[in-house]
Amino acid sequence: MTLAHLEPVLAIERLSSPHPWTVGVLTDELAHGDTRTYRVALIDEEVVGFAGVLVQVGEAHVTNIAVHPEHRRNGIARVLLLSVVRAAIARGAHAITLEVRSSNVGAQRLYHQFGFAPSGVRPRYYADGEDALIMWADDIQDDVYTDRLALLDARVAS
Repeated sequence: MTLAHLEPVLAIERLSSPHPWTVGVLTDELAHGDTRTYRVALIDEEVVGFAGVLVQVGEAHVTNIAVHPEHRRNGIARVLLLSVVRAAIARGAHAITLEVRSSNVGAQRLYHQFGFAPSGVRPRYYADGEDALIMWADDIQDDVYTDRLALLDARVAS
């Protein structure tokens, strides 16, 4: 993701979140390239999704992932998550975490495919009062996890 992608990314963010990130937040995230990686998904040069990850002290945190509503359920989130997980591994992360709305069962299923398991709840985490489920995937540097990613790659390719 570059600054040139901000306008379409912000549009997707507004369509995906009742309290979307602002241009300032995204600009700040991109300015911290030493600890953060952001990716966009393109179809015919149109931004249709984005994801980001923060890596510090051997742990990674998926900061955001969103796909334009017209392009959901087409595997784009899987491709984006593969990309940011691989970026986290390349930056030396041994574990990765994220928060997901407790009501977002579809996203939880996707995260489970990546080895994320529930580890707790953040009560009233979201601005509308909904709880967040905290999920972690551990040992992401191991061969077993590499094999998991290879299987997910094969699903994407098909």
